[in-house]
Amino acid sequence: MSEPLLSIENVAVELPTPRGLLRAVDGVDLKVEAGRTLGVVGESGCGKTMLSRAILQLLPKRAALTGRVMLGGRDLARLPAEALRKLRGPELAVVFQDPMTSLNPVLTIGTQIVETLQVHLGLSSIAATKRGAELLAAVGIPAPEQRLRQYPHQLSGGMRQRVAIAIALSCEPKLLIADEPTTALDVTVQAQILDLLAREQQRRQMAMILITHDLGVVAGRTDEVAVMYAGRVVERAPTRQLFARMRMPYTEALLAAIPKLDTPPHTPLPAIAGRPPDPTRPLPGCSFAPRCRYADDACEAAKPPLADPEKAGGLYACWHPL
Repeated sequence: MSEPLLSIENVAVELPTPRGLLRAVDGVDLKVEAGRTLGVVGESGCGKTMLSRAILQLLPKRAALTGRVMLGGRDLARLPAEALRKLRGPELAVVFQDPMTSLNPVLTIGTQIVETLQVHLGLSSIAATKRGAELLAAVGIPAPEQRLRQYPHQLSGGMRQRVAIAIALSCEPKLLIADEPTTALDVTVQAQILDLLAREQQRRQMAMILITHDLGVVAGRTDEVAVMYAGRVVERAPTRQLFARMRMPYTEALLAAIPKLDTPPHTPLPAIAGRPPDPTRPLPGCSFAPRCRYADDACEAAKPPLADPEKAGGLYACWHPL
């Protein structure tokens, strides 16, 4: 069996805070095969974005990373800064959730795309401009030559996100990380952006990590799903298997919180009771136990390991699986 494109091995991220050491990512193990899509799901504060920043090596200055992030056989945590800079673009790219902050507001769209193509691919100014227009057209932006002369604030939110995707795809990366790429967009535009990402992923045969808080987003667009809670992966399985038979109560609660079209008007949405644990005060037992209706003394006493006791192909961390 061939080596995975990306291998995350026992990765943990700790940050110093006035209240103590905050463990944002806690012993995560994940693999992404070439050409496959992994969905990473969880509510705000579960460690999804910090995990993506650990992969990209864009952690805050005082953050401490342990474990290994292997991309194509190289440990990214041990690469020098210049090697990382050359790797971002041709091999590893990212689409952030807010294109207004990821795009430079004082540079035209054309300048930002052309600069990327010149630095990483060595294209001339004329060739890079032509390629930039082609990229904008490929992601569904009309009148691309005109858009190249415009600034980010002159475009709508959906158009800005398409520009961010065009820049991320410009160097034909082997792995694309999409971190909540539809958070600030209208529902109809969200579907267009997700369809665009899925189409480009299949056309280019690149691997993709799709990070979201919505299980509905990953349902038809990923090959495997990893559910995160309190910095840990608490369930991981092929997408079809996960939706056919969820084992983790937290995954069940996430799915129940998604609005349904056939629900009568004004019906309250089922919410997960309580609040996530304080990451500076880790619990001895299962982190979800205070909010779980199935929890008992065993859940509060010891953390369940992420395992596949039934040899069914899916991993879960729960003493009382569904």
